[in-house]
Amino acid sequence: MRKIWKTPGRSAIDAVASFVGSYSLALLITDRLYREGKYTTKEAFIITTGFSTVSTTFMVVVAKTLQLMPYWNFYFWTTLVITFIVTAIVVRLYPTAHVTEAYADGVTPQPEEVITGNRLSRALQEALLSSSASGNIGANVWRSTREGLHMVCNILPTIMSIGLFGMLMALYTPLFNWLGYIFYPFTAMMQVPDALVVAQALATSIAEMFLPAAFVVKAAIAARYVVAVVCISELLFFSALIPCILSTTIPVSIPKLLVLWVERTILSIILAGAVALFFF
Repeated sequence: MRKIWKTPGRSAIDAVASFVGSYSLALLITDRLYREGKYTTKEAFIITTGFSTVSTTFMVVVAKTLQLMPYWNFYFWTTLVITFIVTAIVVRLYPTAHVTEAYADGVTPQPEEVITGNRLSRALQEALLSSSASGNIGANVWRSTREGLHMVCNILPTIMSIGLFGMLMALYTPLFNWLGYIFYPFTAMMQVPDALVVAQALATSIAEMFLPAAFVVKAAIAARYVVAVVCISELLFFSALIPCILSTTIPVSIPKLLVLWVERTILSIILAGAVALFFF
């Protein structure tokens, strides 16, 4: 994790929890560890903006909508690989590369120990120690439920207002058509069918990650595949994830998130387009 994504090994749990489970659960884990001094600000920033994808179950919805279920295994694994490759690249670019390495104010830093020797036996030992110190399961469930409800109360008004506003803008204004021209050179370069339509559809992903799929249902399979991958790997959208991130104590600003969205979308188009060229 540290060599490729510049995060501690313990962040692998966050990454897996996000991709196969729920990004909201992973954000709760990340925010808790950040407040405990186990992540620096930069590490927490990378984790929240690099691994917090929608869940696998929602990928099924996207695949069914775009008639990609016959290619499910191919779609799932290539999306996972592309998402993590994109994250490995953006952590070395602005704004992520310029985030402070400091810990949260008022916490005692608890950096991850560098492991030497037998990693498997050490992993087993750490797992047993964590299990023995985890406390009462009822108390843990209550704490997670309380934190989850707190997050819901913070983000629900934002999701309802910004999500609806974004969808109305996508349907009734030319804003996303204009934004699509940012991505059009890249969809054209990767020879994606209906390159302009795909680029404009992907521009709507900042409002809601499912919107791009709704605009390319009848497109060629290569175009549908690219959209299906990019709307997952671009990761950031205003109807849910961005409000969730802003509800944590991790210092993240909307301008930085917008820059990250553009970077992730462009890189995802290039990688997904390359895969589509070879397999479709």
